[in-house]
Amino acid sequence: MNTINEYLSLAEFEAIIFGNNKVVISDIVLNRVNESFNFLKEFSGNKVIYGVNTGFGPMAQYRIKESDQIQLQYNLIRSHSSGTGKPLSPACAKAAILARLNTLSLGNSGVHPSVIHLMAELINRDITPLIFEHGGVGASGDLVQLSHLALVLIGEGEVFYKGNRRPTQEVFEIEGLKPIQVEIREGLALINGTSVMTGIGVVNVHHANKLLDWSLKCSCAINELVQAYDDHFSQELNQTKRHKGQQEVAARMRQNLSDSTLIRKREDHLYSGENTEEIFKEKVQEYYSLRCVPQILGPVLETINNVASILEDEFNSANDNPIIDVKNQHVYHGGNFHGDYISLEMDKLKIVITKLTMLAERQLNYLLNSKINELLPPFVNLGTLGFNFGMQGVQFVATSTTAESQMLSNPMYVHSIPNNNDNQDIVSMGTNSAVITSKVIENSFEVLAIEMITIVQAIDYLQQKDKISSVTRKWYNDVRNIIPVFKEDQVMYPFVQNVKDYLINS
Repeated sequence: MNTINEYLSLAEFEAIIFGNNKVVISDIVLNRVNESFNFLKEFSGNKVIYGVNTGFGPMAQYRIKESDQIQLQYNLIRSHSSGTGKPLSPACAKAAILARLNTLSLGNSGVHPSVIHLMAELINRDITPLIFEHGGVGASGDLVQLSHLALVLIGEGEVFYKGNRRPTQEVFEIEGLKPIQVEIREGLALINGTSVMTGIGVVNVHHANKLLDWSLKCSCAINELVQAYDDHFSQELNQTKRHKGQQEVAARMRQNLSDSTLIRKREDHLYSGENTEEIFKEKVQEYYSLRCVPQILGPVLETINNVASILEDEFNSANDNPIIDVKNQHVYHGGNFHGDYISLEMDKLKIVITKLTMLAERQLNYLLNSKINELLPPFVNLGTLGFNFGMQGVQFVATSTTAESQMLSNPMYVHSIPNNNDNQDIVSMGTNSAVITSKVIENSFEVLAIEMITIVQAIDYLQQKDKISSVTRKWYNDVRNIIPVFKEDQVMYPFVQNVKDYLINS
């Protein structure tokens, strides 16, 4: 159970989304929200406040008479509920609710307290709004996508409930929930902000950390397969470079391989003084995809950590407009809704996850090319060469999927298109960046699934099951419970999907 109070950590955020922890709203938050609401209601009585008694965007020059101000908020929500494309996953939609809830709980938005209560109920009862991937330019925040959340909060639109897509009104009747009370600026406060791109970003970071761990484990296993020397992940070598990510990846490799009987020490072989060959049968050092793992995954690790820090700052920030300041008795107009921070971080994240995917694809190619590894049959084919195909078919999938991620890794951050009658003349495209990053992450799980199947086949061919480290043996056994040792050709797509699911859900 997590109490929304002053600051929500990323770990607490993830525990709510992925651990199904419940949300509790503290008295501190409720008092803060009440004060903000009451102040704005009084303060806006004889002043011009954007989105309270004015139109929106380029139409902010038009005063809205008091009798129409509540209807104005409904008009805003309904008109902007215009998303298209695929629905966001329930995890991403739930994360968007939580990010918005945390922002509104800061007391800088002037919303009615019913908003806070209902959003917490949606999270705790696992009711997620239908939010589409397409629609936001990330300038006044996620206007379109957040409108779909707001639409649910006013009792309209659709939700996902117990695995089914259903009208909001039906689900509210089943659960005994009532729509929010719209009073002053509930529409604008709900849709003006970065909470969808931020929520998707948190889900992306969660999965990126899993990918990093699996990539590291695969890299360790391949080093075991070839009986590599240990100096490339040694503390002594990696501490000569000052990058913390590289040092941590090397340390994780040492931990993962600590009880492997396959990893060798250079002093026992090439440094023994007994080798007199003119042309060495043993490799002096491995290909880059095996030897440079700390240098390749180090930047990935550091980038994931940096992205996580920015996300945590964002969902603990006031990111709507205008900002209600009860302490100073003022309302400030500005651009906290702009999504450039998240857009840039999602671009960084998709770039490093694509690089991680490229590493997996190259390691896979190493295993499948017998002329390179000089250990395994072509395509790790445990059947009859020429008659059977081994992993040949799935390599095409890994290569194709990696290529798609390379293309998708072009940045959205620099692809601003002016819109909204040029009122939004430079925008972030942050939600697009976050959604595309999700696709790159999904692609990476697919490539790693194919690599893992290949590794376990190689372990069996080399009869190394009893020699690999306990860490490698654990996931080897898990994958073997999903896919049997095969010599005859198999229909591969169910196996790839099942291993992919294992990687995501473990």
